[in-house]
Amino acid sequence: MPRIAILFLVLLSVSCQKEYSSQAEIREKLQESELFLRSVENLTHIQIHDIFAPPVASRVYVYPSIAAYEAIQVAYPEYESFANRLHGLSPFSASVDTQKVYVELAAVYAFNEVAKAFIFSEEKMGAWQAQVDSIVNTWQVNPKMIERTKDYANEVKQHILAWSKTDNYLETRTMPKFSVNDGEPARWSPTPPAYMEGIEPHWNKMRTMVIDSAAQFKPAAPPPFDLSAGSPFYQLAKEVYEVGNNLTEEQTLIANFWDCNPFKMNQSGHVMFASKKITPGGHWMGITGVACRKAKADQMATVNAHALVSIGLFDAFISCWDEKYRSVLVRPETVINQKIDPDWLPTLQTPPFPEHTSGHSVISTASAVILTSLFGDNFSFVDNVEVEFGLPERSFNSFLEASSEAAISRLYGGIHYRPAIEDGVTQGKQVGNFIVHQLLPDRAPGVSQVLPKEEE
Repeated sequence: MPRIAILFLVLLSVSCQKEYSSQAEIREKLQESELFLRSVENLTHIQIHDIFAPPVASRVYVYPSIAAYEAIQVAYPEYESFANRLHGLSPFSASVDTQKVYVELAAVYAFNEVAKAFIFSEEKMGAWQAQVDSIVNTWQVNPKMIERTKDYANEVKQHILAWSKTDNYLETRTMPKFSVNDGEPARWSPTPPAYMEGIEPHWNKMRTMVIDSAAQFKPAAPPPFDLSAGSPFYQLAKEVYEVGNNLTEEQTLIANFWDCNPFKMNQSGHVMFASKKITPGGHWMGITGVACRKAKADQMATVNAHALVSIGLFDAFISCWDEKYRSVLVRPETVINQKIDPDWLPTLQTPPFPEHTSGHSVISTASAVILTSLFGDNFSFVDNVEVEFGLPERSFNSFLEASSEAAISRLYGGIHYRPAIEDGVTQGKQVGNFIVHQLLPDRAPGVSQVLPKEEE
C-alpha cells in the first residue's frame, strides 16, 4: 500500500476516535443534573408509595446514604471514611484507581443499588436507574470507565448490604407484638379510626450507628398518671384539649405542615383507605437537599450532609422508640375521650405508637443540630419539600427554628402532651450533639466548601 494511503488511514482513524468528557466535565454535569439529590427524592417517592413506618424509613435512607458516602469519599482525602466510626462497619478492602472510575457517579449508582434492596417497588427504582443511565449516556462518557464505575459501585453495595444484615432488623421481625392491657389506664392503647397495633415495639434492639446504646440519652419520665381533678397529668390532658379547641389559623397550618403521618387512614361510610404521606425523616432529608441547593454545595459536601442527617435520624428514632416502649404512655386522645369529652377529635390523626417522647421533637432537633453544624446557625431557607404533595412553602431563619416548630406542632395537632415535646427536644439535642462530636469534631472536614463565600 502506498505510504500516502497508510497516512490517510491513520489520520482517518484518529479523526474517528470519540473524545470523551473529562473527569472535571462529568463532575460538572453531575452538579448540574443533580442526579444524587434527585435519587434521594426518588427514594422518598418510593417510600411514600410503599408506606414505611417512620423508624423503618430511617433505615431505608441511612444505608444508601452511607454507601454513596463511602463510594465518593476515596477521592476526597479531607473527608474520613465512616469505617470503624460507625458501629460494626469495617473498612472497605477493595482498592480503586480514582482516575479510572467516575467516583461521583459511583456515589449515585451505589445509593440507588443499595436503596433497591430496602424497598418493595423495585420496578420503580429500576425505572429511575434506567433514567439515570439515559442521562449519563448523553455526556460522552468512556464506556470502559462506566463499566468500571458500576463494578466499583457494586462492590461498595455488597459491603454495605453485608453490614446492614447484622443490625438486628431481621431478628426484630420475629419478636412478639406489643400487648395491650385494657386493665391499665395509663398504658397506651390503639386509637381510632384504624386502631392499629403499636408499630416497632422492639426498635430499641436495633444496632445504633453512633450513640453508645438506645438508652444512652434516656429522657425524663413522663409525669405520673393521675386523672384526679387538678392533678398535673390531668392538667396536661386538659391543655391538649383546650389548645385543640382554640387553634388559630396559623397553628392549624403548622400542625398540618408537619403532620408527616404515613399511616393516616380515611373513613367514608364502611370503607377505610390510607392517605400516603411523607415520613418525618423524609421531610428532613428533603430539607437537607434544600440546604445543599441553597449553599451550592458540591457533590461530596451534598453526599456528606445527607449521610450525616440520615445517621442522625436513624439513631434518634432508636433513642426515641426506646423511651416510647419503656413508658408506654397513653395518648391524649384516649384520655380526653374517656375523661373530658367523648366526642373530641385531635386536629391530626394520632399515630399508632405510645406517647412519650415525641418522635417529631427528637428526630427534628437531632437533624437540625447536625445541619447547623454543617451550614451555620443563621442559615435561612424556604421549606418547599412538600409543595408537590399539596402543602405550602414555609420560611425559616434557621434549622433549629424549623425543628422547634415541628416539635410544638404536635401539641397543636392534639397528639402529644407538652412534656413529650419538651423532653423530646432535649433528647434530640443530646443525640445530635453526640453525633456531631463523634463524626464532626472540627465542624466537618472541608465545611468551608459547603457555604458560598458571601454566607460564611
